Amino acid sequence: MKILFSPSEGKHSGGNLTYNNTLYLFETLKDKHLDVLTQYQNYITNCDDEKLGKLFGLKKATDIQRYKSIDILNALKCKAVERYNGVAYDYLAYDTLSDTEKSFIDQNLIIFSNLYGPISANYPIAEYKLKQGEKIGNFAIEKFYKEHFSQAIDTILDDEFIIDLRAGFYLKFYTLKIPHITLKFYKGDKVVSHWAKAYRGKVVKALAKHQPQNEVAFQKIEFDNLQIREIIKRKQSSEYIFDII
Repeated sequence: MKILFSPSEGKHSGGNLTYNNTLYLFETLKDKHLDVLTQYQNYITNCDDEKLGKLFGLKKATDIQRYKSIDILNALKCKAVERYNGVAYDYLAYDTLSDTEKSFIDQNLIIFSNLYGPISANYPIAEYKLKQGEKIGNFAIEKFYKEHFSQAIDTILDDEFIIDLRAGFYLKFYTLKIPHITLKFYKGDKVVSHWAKAYRGKVVKALAKHQPQNEVAFQKIEFDNLQIREIIKRKQSSEYIFDII
């Protein structure tokens, strides 16, 4: 199976890994990937603090200078799934998983990073700052990845059982064209928005434990505090509506 996931604004500092091509999903597209990182690095090196504040989504000069000082191409790296530390990743709690569960996440979770693009959970990335939806100058990252990486993603996802847990913005990076599952969470009559991130993290943690290979196996999982209300079938997707209980 494959799980499509979002990154987070928050990130842990430090790391101890160097760039490792063997972990890259798209061997033939390494140059395209490097183009994005190089554009980012050149931009933050050469533009003023006002533009950098907008790019980073920061106001304090000290914060802006801190992220400007990071050399994205040569900085210490760690696994993407360990770099991000937002709500979803807190509830996934990767560090608490067994070795078998971690291996499952490493091999089957695809994170759509707003800078690195689609990467495996174990792909080494540096600490960086990039506000969701911001362009690097006139360069729209999501359009670039969609144009150059969609065909390669199609190949990776072919014949896989797919659960798409991406937030709305990251749908711009890649459009699924084959059958897949999406999830929506309700508390009473209201759709849960911010805390949906927590339940996405919980779901991924349960998937690592149970490792379903088809929709029938997925339906048998008893998720903590979640109960299926209904399943809405569309042409290429099955939307699972969960009640938070």
